[in-house]
Amino acid sequence: MCKNNQLRPPAGAGCAHAQLQQLGTWVLQRACNQLAQWAQHPRLSAISLSVNVSARQFAHPQFFSLVRQMLEAHGVTPERLILEITESALLGDLAQVALQLQQLRTLGVKVSLDDFGTGYSSLAYLSRLPIDELKIDRSFVMRLPYEAVDVTVAQTVIAMAHGLGLQVVAEGVETPAQRDWLLQHGCALLQGYLLARPMPLDECALFLQRPGLGMTSTHGAPIAHE
Repeated sequence: MCKNNQLRPPAGAGCAHAQLQQLGTWVLQRACNQLAQWAQHPRLSAISLSVNVSARQFAHPQFFSLVRQMLEAHGVTPERLILEITESALLGDLAQVALQLQQLRTLGVKVSLDDFGTGYSSLAYLSRLPIDELKIDRSFVMRLPYEAVDVTVAQTVIAMAHGLGLQVVAEGVETPAQRDWLLQHGCALLQGYLLARPMPLDECALFLQRPGLGMTSTHGAPIAHE
């Protein structure tokens, strides 16, 4: 329960699940409202915004209707909204999952597979899912470019994403060496503390307007786009 800006423990599992659904709805609403505001600003109108979607939220029968309602209510350009879904949310009936993703994409929104490499995805699995983006989990980025195994994994994921026509984003970029290696190997979208720490919304808007920043997307923390 949220009261007086304090989050209190739920009364039971059913209550917790209901609150998580409500929180997910609130986050999606805030994201669409923010995109609508940025659309009125010449230097922010091209910014995309990513929203994390939980497995439970994705599986909810009304999720598609909710996304459509939010887009219409706020007049948001759908392509500016990116829904980040973890591999665990996609487990189950592959045909049904693919249908749900395709329905979301008919709205114009983009779908990102978050934390790639930590779950059970395979090349065959990915080739059947209508997604737009892969995000390399930070566990494969943190030891770049010095750990040979992680170098191989990162190179493979980048090549696979490009081969499938997907954007690829590296999470957890914290050093210039990681940044330079990723850019040199074809990963032009980066997320991590090297670029910026989490910040209040007002500060973020100012940050995104800095001359020469070259930002086109926000995934929790700003992403460098070169």
